[in-house]
Formats: sequence, C-alpha cells, structure tokens
Amino acid sequence: MQAPEPPRVASGEVIAYRLFDLAYGIDLGRAEAIWRERPGAGSARKRLHATPPKAVTYDVPPVVLTLEPVALALDDGSTLTAGVTARLYDFGVVSLALAVPAEDLGWPEFTERLNAVNRVVGAGSGLVWAELTGRLRNLLHGALVRPSASVLEEDYIVGLVRAFDRPMLASEIQDRLDLVPLLSGERRALSEGARQDLLRKRFSYYTDDLVVLTWDRAFLYEPRGDSDVIDVLEVANAQLLEMRYYDELLDGELPRMYDLVETTRRASGLLSSRRFARLARRLYALVAEVTELTEKVDNALQVTEDVYLARIYAAALDLFRVRVVSAAVDRKLAIIRDTYAALYEEASSGRAALMELAIVVLIVVEIVLALLRR
Repeated sequence: MQAPEPPRVASGEVIAYRLFDLAYGIDLGRAEAIWRERPGAGSARKRLHATPPKAVTYDVPPVVLTLEPVALALDDGSTLTAGVTARLYDFGVVSLALAVPAEDLGWPEFTERLNAVNRVVGAGSGLVWAELTGRLRNLLHGALVRPSASVLEEDYIVGLVRAFDRPMLASEIQDRLDLVPLLSGERRALSEGARQDLLRKRFSYYTDDLVVLTWDRAFLYEPRGDSDVIDVLEVANAQLLEMRYYDELLDGELPRMYDLVETTRRASGLLSSRRFARLARRLYALVAEVTELTEKVDNALQVTEDVYLARIYAAALDLFRVRVVSAAVDRKLAIIRDTYAALYEEASSGRAALMELAIVVLIVVEIVLALLRR
C-alpha cells in the first residue's frame, strides 16, 4: 500500500522577533499622537482576541505600529518581503516583528524557510534591526522617557502554521512531521535525549492545535487564527529583557555602592552624618525606581482564568528563566535596602551624637555665664 503524501503548509508565516530596551519608559499616548502625524500612518492598542478580558489582560496594552515592509536577501540569493510591526510597552521596551509569508510549502521547505530567515535576522545579524530601531528612536524621541543607551536585546523566532493542505490533528503532526530541525536549527541528527528535551514543552487545547516551545524558537499550529499564544510569548520575552537590564544595572551599582560607603565611613568630622544621609537618600531613590519598574514589568500581563494560556505563559517564563533573573534582581535590591537601612541608622546616630554634644556645650556655656555674673 502506497504511503500517503506528507502534508504541505497551505498557509503560515515565519515571524522573527527582536526586542530592545529604548528608555526608562514610553509615553504611549504621546507615541500614538506622534505616529498619527505621519501621512497614512495608523496605530492601535493591542488586546488579546480569543480570550475574555477578565481571564487575561494587559496591565497597560502596548501600542502596535505598522511599519513599511522590508526585503530580506537570503543566503541562497533569493529575496523575501517581510511585513514589519512594532509594539511599544510602557516600561520602555519595543518589540519588532518581521513576518515572512509561507504558503504551499512542503514541511522540509517550511523548516528551511524558517532557518534561512533566522540566518539573516537572527542573533548576530543586526543590520535590519539597527535600521528599524534607529528610525523608531528618531520618530518617537519625544515619547521616550529618559532614553536608554542599553545594547541589551532578545530575539525569538516562531514557525506559525494556520492551515495544512488537509485537516490535521495535533497527534498527527507530532507523528508525521519532524519538528526537531525547525526547533533546533540543526541539520545533523540529534540524539534521542536531545530530541525529547526539545519537544517536552508541548501544549494543546483542542485536538487540532499545537504549541511547542523552546528557549529561542516555537512552533504553532493554530487553524483558528488566534494570536494570543504569540502575544503571551512576546510579553515573556519583554519581561526577560527588562529583568536582564535591571540585573546588569544593579551588578554595576553594587561595587560603586560599596566604594561610596567605604569612602563615607573613612570621612570624619561633624558633617559625616550628613554624608551618610545623602548616600542613604541616593540608595533609597535607586531602590524605589527599580522596584517600581520591576513591579510594572511583573504585572505586564495578568493571567487569571484562562488555564491553557496560563500554562503556556508559566512554561515560557520558566524556559526563558525570567523568574531566575527576577530573583537575582530582588536579592540585589535587598542588599541595597539593607545598606540603606544601615546608613540611615549611622546618620541618625551621628545626628544624635551631635545633638548630645551641642547640649553639653550649651550647659557648659550656661555654667560659665553664671560664674561670670557672680
């Protein structure tokens, strides 16, 4: 009996993401106003389409901007046109997405298209992204609150299939299609252990949808056209980027703090308590700023009643190690808080000692004046 023809991808996309930290924050209302001043430009606030608002909501919905398409020159000499969108998050992150159509492709061709796009725009290929972010920085400069010079970025690539040339169940996809080359980018055969590790984060809600997540890639089969899973993955990447930014910021701040504390403690004199108080205020301001932003990042997406999306979101946070980096940020903030408390106590002790000295001096003066009157 002749084996059935392998399924072909009738409709899908390869979506490459690159996320950047542009600023301490973005005034989204101002950004929308600036963008609408451009001829023919439009913007929208992003919301999850297939999920009830009370189940999953953005804390502050990002602004979605549609940019002009770009041409991608692949390494085989061919050229593909990619649609470009940008999402602006109020905590200072911009997520750029390049979407390359994939229609009427065999599975090996679809896999190769994703890998080819990744070779052009993946990690280490920053020309396209640099041009797009430079354009956004210039256009939206008035909406950026304390623009950042950070070079941190995150990338992610998704193979999205909306339809095969025949109806497919999730179990059939896993049995008949080799997802490993798409999820790994490797051309050589992987060991069984490596294959199982790549495929362990699999999710299905209906019998005919499938999500497979890895550290930097994902495969989605979504015949109903919902984009909620992709949106959740993007938010998780944005949270990782911001947590990495604050982790590095505190890494640089801790040695500087130790040096300042040591210098302040070596200083002597009547004004030493004032120096302690000034340093304590500086550390308090740093803690307040970082705490405010990290809480905003933590609450960027709130998943309550949608169990399926909650599982995917939790798996993404686990895979991307968002909680690990967040815990590191919390530990460093705790060190700074403890240092602030110690400095404040020393400043208070210094002021108390100064007050006691002043009282003693006043008593001595009163005694001397009393003796002189006699």
